[in-house]
Amino acid sequence: MAQTKGYKIDMCSGPILSKMILFAVPLMFSTLLQLLFNAADIVVVGRFAGDNSMAAVGSVTALVNLLINLFIGLSVGANVMAARYFASKREDELSQTVHTAMTLSFVGGVFLAIIGNLFAGKILALMQSPPEIIGLSTLYLKIFFLGMPANLAYNFGSALLRAVGDTRRPLYYLSFAGIVNVLLNLVFVIKFHMDVAGVAVATVISQCISAVLVIRCLMKESGGMKFELSKLGINPQKLAQIMKVGLPAGFQGILFSISNVVIQSSINGFGEIVVAGSSASNNIEHFVYAGMNSVYQAALSFTSQNAGVGDFKRVRRITRISNGYVIALGIIMGGPMILFGKTLISIYSGSPDVIEQGYIRLVIMLSVYAIAGMMDVMVGIMRGIGFSVIPMIVSLIGVCGFRLLWIATVFQIPQFHTIEMVYISYPISWTITLIAHVCCYLRVIKKVEKQYEMTHREFFES
Repeated sequence: MAQTKGYKIDMCSGPILSKMILFAVPLMFSTLLQLLFNAADIVVVGRFAGDNSMAAVGSVTALVNLLINLFIGLSVGANVMAARYFASKREDELSQTVHTAMTLSFVGGVFLAIIGNLFAGKILALMQSPPEIIGLSTLYLKIFFLGMPANLAYNFGSALLRAVGDTRRPLYYLSFAGIVNVLLNLVFVIKFHMDVAGVAVATVISQCISAVLVIRCLMKESGGMKFELSKLGINPQKLAQIMKVGLPAGFQGILFSISNVVIQSSINGFGEIVVAGSSASNNIEHFVYAGMNSVYQAALSFTSQNAGVGDFKRVRRITRISNGYVIALGIIMGGPMILFGKTLISIYSGSPDVIEQGYIRLVIMLSVYAIAGMMDVMVGIMRGIGFSVIPMIVSLIGVCGFRLLWIATVFQIPQFHTIEMVYISYPISWTITLIAHVCCYLRVIKKVEKQYEMTHREFFES
């Protein structure tokens, strides 16, 4: 793999923090770029097509996540398995994992394109999407989901590259595709007056570009990472291994999204001004989350490789360093966004009411956002050492279950039936779930270390 060695990171030896930063920074910028391009969609339609169009694009995030999170979870499984095989130099099994993962992305993308177009309108109606925006939201979603095969191909391809420490090339590809996206947004919305359809078409074109570039990158690899069209197909054993880690992650993402859909429905009940403000704030929050999520991805890949070679002492160090890193990012990135929150929200909308509503959410969320980052890091650590079901169950009870219970009980009390009480359910659920994850991790890491010492076999051997 000489031609791409410079893009890879040795995760199993040497300093941890500096290598995690080297891994996480390009990934953070990749996510930030994705958010910038999503924000560009919302800003362009908000400024040149109106608040209803902005709300239509911004309010579908929870639904999009609901439909794609199963496959994004499976890409996590592909990442974990590829990292293990790469670290232990098992090239044949790495190759089988790569081709199974990419086949899964193509099949899943076609499936989502069909489902999204058939049921988008019906699901939005169930979500109580405001009548003023439901038609625009449905149109946007139908076009957006046509790009799902490319979307998943990019996500699975970049997950495989992350498994070997390569986060830079996906950043380059996303940068190019994103510039195209922004330019097409301006052309389609301002010049051709295509409204939400214009930003949806621009998004699909940019997704196709990034997917082609990632696939081309994998085809130029060597050894087990090399992707060949002639080898497309599902290896049952590798699919089972990917699903063992990925399905719990995917189901967790789906149920997270269901709880978010319920919360979005509650937000929708306060009208289009609150929906627009919440959408703008949600976009800003995700810029902070992008940094923290890059630490989660680093913790997942670093843990997977080190657990694959049985170095659990290093896994413990990765856990401590990852949590310190994510706390620092949450404070450094979240603080200024609270300070300049109203100015940032005004980029999305010039309406004073929308700005005020957005700022209410922004302060509640970002004040304690580092807790959400730590919660995710602990999930990544446990998935990396082979435990995906436990964090799924804990997260479902602590996050989804709590939020649904909150909406069904506390929120229904007349004096608590406010938008603030909807938002407060988030930080409370993060805190409860983080405490539970830490307790589970302490038990799991001892169990894994003991088992490895007793057997001296790879813990992940199926």
